[in-house]
Amino acid sequence: MGQAARRQQVPRVTWWTVPGVGALLLAPLLDVPALFGVGAALLLLAEYWPAAFLPARVRPGVGWPVVAGVIGAALSVNVLRGGADPLAFVAAVMTLLCGAGGLVASALFRTRPVPAALGFGARWKRAVTPDWPELSVTLGKQGAFLRNVSGGPLRLAGWSPAGVNAWLSVRGPSGEVLRELRAGQEALLPVTERDSGVRVWYAPARGDVTRLFRADWTPPARAEDRVLN
Repeated sequence: MGQAARRQQVPRVTWWTVPGVGALLLAPLLDVPALFGVGAALLLLAEYWPAAFLPARVRPGVGWPVVAGVIGAALSVNVLRGGADPLAFVAAVMTLLCGAGGLVASALFRTRPVPAALGFGARWKRAVTPDWPELSVTLGKQGAFLRNVSGGPLRLAGWSPAGVNAWLSVRGPSGEVLRELRAGQEALLPVTERDSGVRVWYAPARGDVTRLFRADWTPPARAEDRVLN
């Protein structure tokens, strides 16, 4: 849970660890060997289930973990005094484990600052063209598909067709405005058959230096007049 919290992930299916440990402890106390298999199965699912942890942007709260820790501590005191049955011992272990997991997930959760959106001013700033392209473009029937090939998120400012003094919002294939393009994510630039290229202004997730992506091609409307040297 600590490693996942540092990766900005919160536990989901991992909570099956708590009843899994409880089943393992109850198997010898109740003399039910089948509970051992149930507990082992829950622990395996909690460890290897694909959705054991889910990404989150907000730090999980500490209210219920503190309450679980207090209840577990109270149960543990009764067990140590000898005034409780073995089932209370299992309940104390499960409650303490649940509270400790919640506190670890909250304490080690690494919050990342949300990058500031690039505004219209990026159009007039001095833009830098990277030595190695961080974006790629593929022409299709709907327009030009812009793809992030940098391996990291990119903040988008705007785009315009080549040779046109315009400032357009970058949108996804379904029409939503994209302020950030994740690694491998695509956007759709609705160019026409007479457009000969695109210009995209963007910036990396960390940093304020505006970068410019240039892509030029022969418009399909003038494909017959193209001359290859």
